[in-house]
Amino acid sequence: MTARRDLLSLVRGTRATLSLFIKDIGQGLLVVSHNSLALVGLAVVALGLVFASQADLRKNLEEQALGWLNAREEARALADGSAPLSAAEPNAVERATAADPKDLPRQQAAVAMWLSRRYKVAPEPISRLVQEAWAIGQKAQVEPTLILAIMAVESSFNPFAQSPVGAQGLMQVMTSVHNDKYEAFGGNLAAFDPITNLRVGVQVLKECIQRAGSVEEGLRYYVGAANLPDDAGYAARVMEIHGQMKSVATGRPVQAKPMRDAAPVPLASASPLAGGDSPVQAEKVALVQ
Repeated sequence: MTARRDLLSLVRGTRATLSLFIKDIGQGLLVVSHNSLALVGLAVVALGLVFASQADLRKNLEEQALGWLNAREEARALADGSAPLSAAEPNAVERATAADPKDLPRQQAAVAMWLSRRYKVAPEPISRLVQEAWAIGQKAQVEPTLILAIMAVESSFNPFAQSPVGAQGLMQVMTSVHNDKYEAFGGNLAAFDPITNLRVGVQVLKECIQRAGSVEEGLRYYVGAANLPDDAGYAARVMEIHGQMKSVATGRPVQAKPMRDAAPVPLASASPLAGGDSPVQAEKVALVQ
């Protein structure tokens, strides 16, 4: 009997010990898991606060996530044999040089619509150029309609125009000569960005007007005819269109006249020198160097 009692006592003691051990292990795991979850929660809260306070970080993460989803969708479409002709690019609209004419002030909208009809170009990109001409013209103290008139005569609003001597873009700036002005915009290829070309062109125009002492003489410098007896009617054409746009801006009727400013580079074919460049174009190179 004594041995049996001892055995039962030993069994009960062992059971109690095992129960206490298991209970201690369970409590320890509970504490560890609780603390781990608390740490994870704190980390999530901290990341959430950083994510919410950093707009750029949030935007980058969103763009990366969207890019990953688009890549996955494109890969799936390729696997199914139904790939789209071009991948979706929701931010592409940010590259467009365009504005709604309805968002412009009355004077600017009137000029934009008049230019759109006359040069047969879409009103939205013209509206953006008009908007920029007004903004940069005010800063440079150059009339915005004069800036737009130069674009009309120089390129007929073709942002990719190029003359035989290398003048490029809307305002036909000599890119190779004025490359220092394009450094702030990332290099010479920015000449084909309409807004950049406009800004650099206005800077060149402002320097020409200051050097010449008047707008008309400044235009002769701009086209490279300052030391020539004739500018082939360049300044007169610019001033004519400049005056027409000023009338349009104030609501006055503009008399219809033949479009003499339709050619992107009207001086390029006059009296060609050896090599095919006109005297005015050649002088333009010499003056700006």
